[in-house]
Amino acid sequence: MPHKITLTGSATGPLREYDRYVAFDMREKGSPSAPKGLKKSTFISYTVFVAKKAFNKTGLTKKSIMHEKILIQGEPTLDIPIDECPGEVGVICFQITVLPNKKDKEDNEPNDKKEAKQEASAAQQEVTATKQEEKPVTTSQPAANEEKKAEKVQTEVKETPVQEKKVEPQKKQITNQPKGTQDLLSFDEIIVPEEFLKTRPNPQKTQKVIDFVKRTGRLDEPLTIEKGSNILKDGYRRYIVAKTLKMDKVPVMYEYQKL
Repeated sequence: MPHKITLTGSATGPLREYDRYVAFDMREKGSPSAPKGLKKSTFISYTVFVAKKAFNKTGLTKKSIMHEKILIQGEPTLDIPIDECPGEVGVICFQITVLPNKKDKEDNEPNDKKEAKQEASAAQQEVTATKQEEKPVTTSQPAANEEKKAEKVQTEVKETPVQEKKVEPQKKQITNQPKGTQDLLSFDEIIVPEEFLKTRPNPQKTQKVIDFVKRTGRLDEPLTIEKGSNILKDGYRRYIVAKTLKMDKVPVMYEYQKL
């Protein structure tokens, strides 16, 4: 009998529609530890094939499947052409389930647990209020000093040029970004060409980029994007890393269209 396989996570690539089924890519990481003497396992990419009827029942869309956490149960297959199966392993899905997020779990909690949390929160607020009431009242002299400090701060704020206030937010937007970054672009706005989706980046090099992001909090290089169309021109490996780590915005540099 074929081996059963179970996957959990979100889609790492766009939904592809065919005549009677849909397909999308997923990725899972192997065990964090391996038997002594063996190499640690790396990420494995999967291409999942789901019947349209089963997919439509979940309520998922092309956009939501990239963010919702899903459970896939099925069995592996080796009979799918590589142009339809860019993942390392093809999976025929027998059952697809959308897993609830943390907010849904809280809404579905029993009333007894919710009431207990509310009572604990109310008790904590009462203790905080009591401590504040027990604090000694400051004398008039320290209060006068505090008022003078407040007036001084307000005067300094008024004297600050309006132009400096406008410049500061722009500097913060590109702080702690790789060299060559021209802008921060929302991840969902990036369009990935089909030729990139058919490639398989080296797992070891991809893992190095993931480790770098976890260590520094940013990508090591910006993605190259075509100005205006937002089509990805270079940096597909970093695109995959950004998707894997669920980064909302990514650093980009623009390539202008040739006239």
